[in-house]
Amino acid sequence: MTRTASLPAALRTRLRNAWHLFREFSGERAYEIYVEHHRRHHPGEPVMSEREFWRRHTDDRDTNPRTTCC
Repeated sequence: MTRTASLPAALRTRLRNAWHLFREFSGERAYEIYVEHHRRHHPGEPVMSEREFWRRHTDDRDTNPRTTCC
């Protein structure tokens, strides 16, 4: 039996939602969001690999710095 199996369903749901929210705020889901958008709005066109996406993402942030909170 796994550790999460012993947790009540409501707590598991809350933890899962918190994890998804954390990934959203940290930017970790950026590639997933890109793929969803690309497939929805540009069907039939090739999707960048995850490696290429992060390389372009990082390059863009280096060449076009934005104001951050800290």
